[in-house]
Amino acid sequence: MLGRMEKLVYLLRKRDADSIEGFRDELLNACGRFLERGVRGLSVNVADLGAQAQPSPLWLGDGKTLSASLSLWLDSLDQRGPLEELLLAASGRVWGYLVTESVPIEYPDRDWADGGKSPGVTLVTAFPKPSRLSDEEFYGHWHGSHTPLSLEIHPFWRYVRNAVARRITPEGPPYRGIVEERVRDIEDVIDIVRLFRGKAENFARGIEDVNRFIDQSDISCSLMSEYIIKS
Repeated sequence: MLGRMEKLVYLLRKRDADSIEGFRDELLNACGRFLERGVRGLSVNVADLGAQAQPSPLWLGDGKTLSASLSLWLDSLDQRGPLEELLLAASGRVWGYLVTESVPIEYPDRDWADGGKSPGVTLVTAFPKPSRLSDEEFYGHWHGSHTPLSLEIHPFWRYVRNAVARRITPEGPPYRGIVEERVRDIEDVIDIVRLFRGKAENFARGIEDVNRFIDQSDISCSLMSEYIIKS
């Protein structure tokens, strides 16, 4: 099992001239070299869903910022240099973050092996802390109020919550939270009724709660496919 290691999350954007399929394949092909360089755990989410990923702009934004997210575990973040070189070679933009991970919901019934595409889809969301909030207020509300509410009103299959300790690349937005929300079927996200379990009051509760600790104009959000390379 993973232990006494550091988790890094990289948010990536493809080059404008590259197709998302070509970007995905180049990124996945590089994963073998990641494992050769001491990576203990590795998963990739890629926004390769195409025309089927047409979520409500009210809830999810336009998805243009993020082409992929890559999460990895290392004995020490000091090992990351060669890995970032591989990412820079494959991507148009690389933003890296050292995070602490919580998994309020783990897959209860995972039955597929590492290396392939997981069933379902991932909603990857990154957001900064509003200046109006202290760290205690921001993390306290996110973890203590919003997480339990989200698990109540949304049909999540897996929920990975990454609290950002600091940025580790020269560039990148000042994100403080990066979340992976997994559902079994894409309709559970793009159908706003299914996303809120068929209850209008859930929509109102969810939006009101988000606005208490996030400025929605600062959210980066994309629907992605998940590839667990090494669990």
